[in-house]
Amino acid sequence: MAAVACAALLAACGGGGGDDSADGETTLTWWHNGNNDPLKGYWEGVAADYEAENPGVNIEISALQNEDLRSRLTAALQSNDPPDLFQQWGGGEMAQQVESGLLMDLTEELPEEIESVGGSAAGWQVDGATYGLPWSLGVVGFWYNKALFAEAGVEPPATTEELLSVIDDLEAAGLTPAAVGAGDKWPAAHYWYYAAVRECSEETLTQAGVDLDFSDPCFERAGELVESIVSAQPFNRGFLGTSAQQGATSSAGLLANGKVAMELMGHWNPGVMSGLTEDGEGLGEDLGWFPFPTAPDGEGDQAAALSGGDGFSCSVTAPPECADFLAYVMSPEVQRGFGATGAGIPTVQGTEDSLEDPNLVTVAEYRDQAPYVQLYLDTAYGPNVGGALNDAVSLLFAGESTPADIVAAISSASS
Repeated sequence: MAAVACAALLAACGGGGGDDSADGETTLTWWHNGNNDPLKGYWEGVAADYEAENPGVNIEISALQNEDLRSRLTAALQSNDPPDLFQQWGGGEMAQQVESGLLMDLTEELPEEIESVGGSAAGWQVDGATYGLPWSLGVVGFWYNKALFAEAGVEPPATTEELLSVIDDLEAAGLTPAAVGAGDKWPAAHYWYYAAVRECSEETLTQAGVDLDFSDPCFERAGELVESIVSAQPFNRGFLGTSAQQGATSSAGLLANGKVAMELMGHWNPGVMSGLTEDGEGLGEDLGWFPFPTAPDGEGDQAAALSGGDGFSCSVTAPPECADFLAYVMSPEVQRGFGATGAGIPTVQGTEDSLEDPNLVTVAEYRDQAPYVQLYLDTAYGPNVGGALNDAVSLLFAGESTPADIVAAISSASS
């Protein structure tokens, strides 16, 4: 692709584009969560390059913080003025959007781009049709400060029992073991999702997504595993009100600035962290990654991974240029440029060689070697069950809920 130009674009939160007027120009509105560099500047450059190659097409970007984007999208997609191109996480939430007739079917529009991401497209498909394309796909794991681990004389744990021992050793060294942005709920719920992947078989998790039956005892055992971690009191002060990504006092900011030893978070964390330090470097060479530890007695495949990705969908009312621009975003050149930013892991096959961060290379290898990859459970099970799940796990972190309460909550939400 052409060299990235960081020309500032309109960051209004207005919705739909289309033909502007008699001048025949087309405006595309694009909503995404890359509200910090390097991703913010990179997407601005991608839009500018596309505009230069396609005179008459103007792209208006709204770069919104993740939680703000989610809440605005819910309302905007139900309005008469939705964004043309927008962040899409797939799974059950997207399936409901498809059922409501809100998304453009991209199956016939982008066959080559769909083929280029291979099996990664599955999470953005409903009944064989494709309604979004993932541009980044990785796995959740623990990001940690190598220097603080060395100070406490600990190594990344391989099992959940070892994780509890590492927490004790970090505390004994006068360090805060972990950060969690429980104020946003989903970061706390990631512990339960991963515990369920360790405690439940793939078949049980998959079937639960079909019939929404959570009576298998493994779901309660997942809560018991999380409860044992929470009971060790590893988290930052005020974690129940801490955000995940907003500012230096967020969970990502605490890790980036050396205030805590580790954080359970997705593959995007290095990119987020670099925007939360004064030098823009995050932890640099002190940043490391290790997978969620195994639960030796669990029924799940202990090498399985919890994953999710970031994709884009076009609204059903978007002009044809939306699909064309999405094809450009999914081009190998743009995907390689994205990989080089360190903000995530590209999905187009053959572009993984663009990754420069050794940690992201490790994450990509773990993803590719996993026997199966489970989509985030709140996304996989849809917004009703997912919302109830995140709420219930947050209450467990607050000491106001039990593992059985979590199962009861999601079972009630599914009925």
